[in-house]
Amino acid sequence: MDTDTTALFFAILTVIVDVFVLGALLGVAVVRFAPSSGLAERVLSARDLLAPDALWVATVIALVTMLGSLYLSEIADYPPCKLCWYQRIAMYPLTVILAIAAATRDRAIARYVVPITAIGGAISIYHYQLERFPEQHSLTCALDVPCTTVWIWKFHYISIPMMALSAFAAIAILVLVARACRVDDEFGGENEDGRASSADRGAPR
Repeated sequence: MDTDTTALFFAILTVIVDVFVLGALLGVAVVRFAPSSGLAERVLSARDLLAPDALWVATVIALVTMLGSLYLSEIADYPPCKLCWYQRIAMYPLTVILAIAAATRDRAIARYVVPITAIGGAISIYHYQLERFPEQHSLTCALDVPCTTVWIWKFHYISIPMMALSAFAAIAILVLVARACRVDDEFGGENEDGRASSADRGAPR
């Protein structure tokens, strides 16, 4: 595939992730403001259905994001700016951390992953708005690789920092979904209040 086709592929993946993020946020609103409704119960059931595989899905998102960024810099020859590097610093370790957490069913990983995604997401937001308003003065930008250069622009809103922001948001939601699962006997580790799940409590010592 040529660079433009590959960029389009990553943009489509970003749209899919964004739909998931928006759906999750709407689900949170339903559970928060209409907890006794049938729709809230369906949202919680969907959450519990996703929870056993949520960490693996988060791992795949982190891995694809990492490989995508390497493709753009090493194959497509889009030089990463300083803000791109800061986002990579936040994203790359998540690939290993999430894979280990998924393999060990460590639902308590949220307490470590969410702060990292929050920092990475904040950098992505700043980078994105810098692209949209390039007349700003930024101490992070370099003359040789400016942070305001838009290498990819798809569907009238997707650029490289938006791809990163979508990944950070989805990963944060997925680790929280895994942590909040009500079906303890299908997913080991700690539940949302830090106690061992029923699977762990019933395991022989």
